[in-house]
Amino acid sequence: MTATPGGVGWYLRRLSRMGPREVGGRVGDTVRRRRWRSARPHAPSVTGARFTAVLPAGTIAAVPPDAAKRLVAQADRLMAGRVEYFGVVRDDLVDPDWWFDPKTGRRAPSGYAFDVPYRDEEAVGDIKQIWEPSRHQYLTVLAAAYAVTGDERYAERVAEHLRSWWASNAPLCSVHWVSGIELGIRLLSWVWIRRLLDGWPGAAALFEDDPVALEQIWHHQRWLAAFPSRGSSANNHAVAEAAGQLAASCAFGWFPDSARLRDEAMRSLERHLRGNTFLSGLNRELATEYHGLVLELGLAAVAEADAAGVPVPPTVRLVLLRMTDALAAVVDDSLRPPRQGDADDGHGLVVDGAGTDRWASLLSTGDAVFGSLPWWPTVTGTDVRTPLLAALIRPYGKEGADPAVTRPARRPAHFADAGLTVLRGPDGIWCRCDGGPHGFLSIAAHAHADALSVEVRHDGVDVLADPGTYCYHGQPAWRRYFRSTLGHNTLELDGTDQSVSGGPFLWTRHARSRVLAVDTPDEGVSRWCAEHDGYGGSLHRRRVELTAARRELRVVDEVRGPRRAMRLAFHLGPAVRAELTGSRAVLTWARDGEERSAVLDLPGELSWRAHRGESDPPLGWYSPGFGRKEPATTLVGTGSTEGARAFTTVLGFRN
Repeated sequence: MTATPGGVGWYLRRLSRMGPREVGGRVGDTVRRRRWRSARPHAPSVTGARFTAVLPAGTIAAVPPDAAKRLVAQADRLMAGRVEYFGVVRDDLVDPDWWFDPKTGRRAPSGYAFDVPYRDEEAVGDIKQIWEPSRHQYLTVLAAAYAVTGDERYAERVAEHLRSWWASNAPLCSVHWVSGIELGIRLLSWVWIRRLLDGWPGAAALFEDDPVALEQIWHHQRWLAAFPSRGSSANNHAVAEAAGQLAASCAFGWFPDSARLRDEAMRSLERHLRGNTFLSGLNRELATEYHGLVLELGLAAVAEADAAGVPVPPTVRLVLLRMTDALAAVVDDSLRPPRQGDADDGHGLVVDGAGTDRWASLLSTGDAVFGSLPWWPTVTGTDVRTPLLAALIRPYGKEGADPAVTRPARRPAHFADAGLTVLRGPDGIWCRCDGGPHGFLSIAAHAHADALSVEVRHDGVDVLADPGTYCYHGQPAWRRYFRSTLGHNTLELDGTDQSVSGGPFLWTRHARSRVLAVDTPDEGVSRWCAEHDGYGGSLHRRRVELTAARRELRVVDEVRGPRRAMRLAFHLGPAVRAELTGSRAVLTWARDGEERSAVLDLPGELSWRAHRGESDPPLGWYSPGFGRKEPATTLVGTGSTEGARAFTTVLGFRN
């Protein structure tokens, strides 16, 4: 059962996942927080500060017109105060209340930052709704709109909101001083705001000539240096903290300790990029959205170092190169990557308008920085961010400064270290098979209990879908469902998850998976087989075969061990309609105005039922993005493992 963070039981479970070094570090953090309550020094005096990390001449002119048009349209909506965060539409951004959550109507309490119970929605509200505007990524959009148009209205709004935020959130005095990832991303936003406003006459007065701004920048860096994410929490948060610290110490290197903080941040970035990434290039959290976040943060951090002439360790660029190649390898024909693990729609740097494809943008930047490979998918979309980053980042391999690497000669299908395999068939048939580790580090914070799950698309449409994430805090029943075994296309025994949860970001026992066989020829039959031990005395083994000639996917599940009650779930995408008769489901959906169909023949040994949009308990839902959910059909077969050695499911595409 999932526990709410803050209870004694949760703290004991959390403590059990830490090593001695992490425990010692956290004890030190506690002592430091108490000391800082009464010791809040002012930033050191700064004179003669100048911002020099500007964009090279001609960069803005390289922004594609259609991308600029989308950017300006988004900026105009923001100027009118309209924005949507995690499914909540708000129109109060002309004069924002930085502590208000429009979703619950609650306002975070004031006081010393580390006293604010930010995980308690009853006391604070939905913390994601409060934190998101204060990442100031909507201000980077407004600043980019100024850079593209020269319209000073955008710059003046940015200045007004920054001064409002600084006045409302003095160092250590609000909920915005609790989480390092928030401070890191905010610093990165401030660097880009200053860069994009460089042509505006008020830019220097807003930043380097304003003692309040200088104090905020210094305190953000002081905080990040004092409270790094450690041990079992050193996931994407640690990368964001290092990226923000590096960006600020490079671009705002005006303080006596800037050089030291820059060196420490670079070492931290290098260590955590390597630690968070498999050698294959996939992110170790096995949560695709965080692969995107870490890649964005890494590219933005390297841009700052290159702009400042700071040497970047070769391993940093190498990790980012591998991440980019891995992304190019796993996307489907519509450039959508797997929907695996947690996703909270977090971005590292936002300078684009609505409708810009995040993954196409990352691949475009990868092409500009590293160079695409012949097997990479074609990217046709445009974005603002790519020409901005490409203007600052030194192209990979320039002047022989980077180590020679062997990049994949053909599109990889199997990532052995991550346990991820993609089977591809004709007409855009795409199938992801999961046989990898249960998340990253001892708590596996962003993992789902999804061992041996499959995800199937046809021409970019979710057919057998990963339902997504929906929420983190405040709605424990929904959090449990969306990361449960039943919430994925895999097999559940005795009504329990394969891995044991100890809280919304904590797993106390991890199912161990291993891939037994993979064969992914260019044509013919592709095969994958894996097993996991998450059910104690029982072993779940799954085989998947994709026969290209028949456009058919066959899934065979075996359970070895004593008799167990079982449920086998297949979650359909929100666009897919299903007519279930006995153990056969006829699936239909539309794509580009054309009707498509498939037949799903389910194991006849089980009793099948369709579920859609049920809430007590949750079943039959799809989350297209954080904070949003919509009904979708889930087919659940119920029965027993007794007397049956294998359960066969066949998905055949008709057109």
